[in-house]
Amino acid sequence: MHILVLGAGVVGTTTAWFLQKQGHQVTVIDRQNQAGVETSYANGGQISVSHAEPWANPSAPLKVLRWLFKADAPLLFRPRLDPDQWRWALSFLCECTSTRAAHNIRQIVNLGTYSRSQLQNLREEVGLEYDALQKGILHFYTDPREFEAAIKPTRIMQDLGCDRQIIDADRAISLEPALKPIRDRIAGATYTSEDESGDARKFTHNLAQKCAEAGVEFRYGTEVLGFEHAGERILGVQTLKDGCHEILRGDAYVLSLGSFSAPLVKKVGLTLSIYPAKGYSITVPVKNEDAAFRVSLTDDEYKLVYSRLGDRLRVAGTAELSGYSRDLNYTRCRAIVRRTAEVMPEAGYWDQAEFWSGLRPATPSNVPYVGKSHFPNLYLNTGHGTLGWTHACGSAAALADIISGRRPDVDFAFTGI
Repeated sequence: MHILVLGAGVVGTTTAWFLQKQGHQVTVIDRQNQAGVETSYANGGQISVSHAEPWANPSAPLKVLRWLFKADAPLLFRPRLDPDQWRWALSFLCECTSTRAAHNIRQIVNLGTYSRSQLQNLREEVGLEYDALQKGILHFYTDPREFEAAIKPTRIMQDLGCDRQIIDADRAISLEPALKPIRDRIAGATYTSEDESGDARKFTHNLAQKCAEAGVEFRYGTEVLGFEHAGERILGVQTLKDGCHEILRGDAYVLSLGSFSAPLVKKVGLTLSIYPAKGYSITVPVKNEDAAFRVSLTDDEYKLVYSRLGDRLRVAGTAELSGYSRDLNYTRCRAIVRRTAEVMPEAGYWDQAEFWSGLRPATPSNVPYVGKSHFPNLYLNTGHGTLGWTHACGSAAALADIISGRRPDVDFAFTGI
């Protein structure tokens, strides 16, 4: 089949790769001039099966209320006159029960484990360079209550096959000596040795080149405006490039436009519960090699993740539910710098931080849409939230199987199946 993939971020590009591997003719459409320059550009860098506890959990409602008027809160909800935002928020509250949280952890862990193995296979097959490190992920806690709250979801992940070990402060320091400045404040930690890190933008850019060499066509600088459809079938996508309108046609279509997926398909009567969660990151040069971390870290209390990308340090996190604006909130940017400088003062040139923001396509459950839509030739691979890099290869491989009429080799709640 000729398949049009809408979106050239890490999810869309990996989808194109796995589709062409199964013999399909693939065209990727993106409004940018190259792959991986929006949400995939400067994310946290973690391949984190261990980051499986959804935002929607029993402790979330009270935390969100407490953070409501705090400008540097880890999760900030800014109420707007936006029905989609309020519908999303109500759905989020419905996902905060213990039963729903456990169900969603299962989906996130299963897809994450499968995706990590698919990434490893792809890396071995293609030989991509993207500042990859296989040193695990260490979650550290400076608030004893946060550490205690992490134990139950960690046990659930362990039961699902995620080898996330509960460890003490001494073990954490032995794994990552860069945490020595806050040794006396670490209440506990967890460590997942099989998790990884790497630069998602480099990966996406380099994989797009491999896709092109394999025959995938990329139509950059092309904005997707909507769909042409008749009854229950998509006939084409309406596009705009250099002021010229064109309808591009294929046998099937894959929606991987991140936060912009929901408003696009709303025009054809398809409702997706995806809302942009604006995240922030800082990137700084390494200052002191001995003081800089190499194990990827997660500061759960502040909802920050740390990744070593060659001679750069990336710290990303927080979420702001405030619409589609990508404007930087410098209060939130400075909060990231302040916390990281407090944790590892000599690791990086924190005063040289390069700020970035991106719109993560968040679902209320943190479980993405992967599978079929009610249009028989329109498929979904979107809504990955903070885990697009973690889940990209797995959701792409699974969707390629679904489109090709095969059953994916992962236990996951695929849409339409």
